[in-house]
Amino acid sequence: MKFDIDLVYCWVDGNDEKWREERDRYIGTTDESTSMNSKARYIDNEELKYSLRSIEKYAPWIRYIFIVTYNQTPSWLNTSHPKIKMISHSDIIPKEYLPCFNVLCIEHFIHKIPELSEHYIYANDDMFINQPVTPETFFTSEGKPTIWLRRFPFRRLQRWCRVNIRKKPNHQYDVSIDNASELVQREYGKYYTGFPHHNMDAYLKSFNNKISDEVFKEDLEKTYLNRKRSFSDIFRVIYSYSALAVKKAVLKYVNQQVSLYMRLDKRDKYKKHIKRNPVLFCLNDTQHTKEGDRETLKDFLNGYFPDKSQFEL
Repeated sequence: MKFDIDLVYCWVDGNDEKWREERDRYIGTTDESTSMNSKARYIDNEELKYSLRSIEKYAPWIRYIFIVTYNQTPSWLNTSHPKIKMISHSDIIPKEYLPCFNVLCIEHFIHKIPELSEHYIYANDDMFINQPVTPETFFTSEGKPTIWLRRFPFRRLQRWCRVNIRKKPNHQYDVSIDNASELVQREYGKYYTGFPHHNMDAYLKSFNNKISDEVFKEDLEKTYLNRKRSFSDIFRVIYSYSALAVKKAVLKYVNQQVSLYMRLDKRDKYKKHIKRNPVLFCLNDTQHTKEGDRETLKDFLNGYFPDKSQFEL
């Protein structure tokens, strides 16, 4: 590859008392029984430390690593490392939308990072690389992002059946993806049923700027006002669907050998991970997670990525 590739994380320390006071003042106490704004959305299990260990081990070609935070810094992080760049929300998000506690909103401003390269990868802190990867894993030789999706051919029908037959509301996360799909269909006449694989994704900075500032400017501004997760949120897959619609990206469907998603409360899936040996995996904290599950996570990550990285003090 003849171009630089950066990596961006969003990270928050939900254990920080000052941060919790600020959050509660603006959005009130959270409902721990729902997936929208529960403790699991903010708690820090130090996943970022192990994700960075996986980057050092399997993707050393990454140029810079940007960590977008709410004026916080992990206690173990070596911020003086030349690859590490700390970004505050206020560096990229207009003040009228701050403070923000909704990552689905924050993600729409990542491409506003001034030093960010044209080609970049975005990850949550609970996403890990499990095998050696190259730039070609994420971008074509022409520089187009590879969009990895999970097959979901009857997504609209499934959503309809859940609401009208099973009499259950759709999950907020799913609705935010559906919102993005509908907007792309409105603009480009194409509806993508493929579902985000909930793992590291590749993007083009200039294209995402065009999508957010021109194509869907008014639609996205409604999401910017949501300080916490809302059913009107628009998921970041809108950039991937749009890139596919105008042939600025290539589509690849994934299986669990490529991208594996696991919930922390499903401890039996850890064995599946070892058996399948995926390229990427995600260990997701949810409202179903118990403290014992989080202890299992720490033991697992310590055993899987035991070697301290250059990004740690």
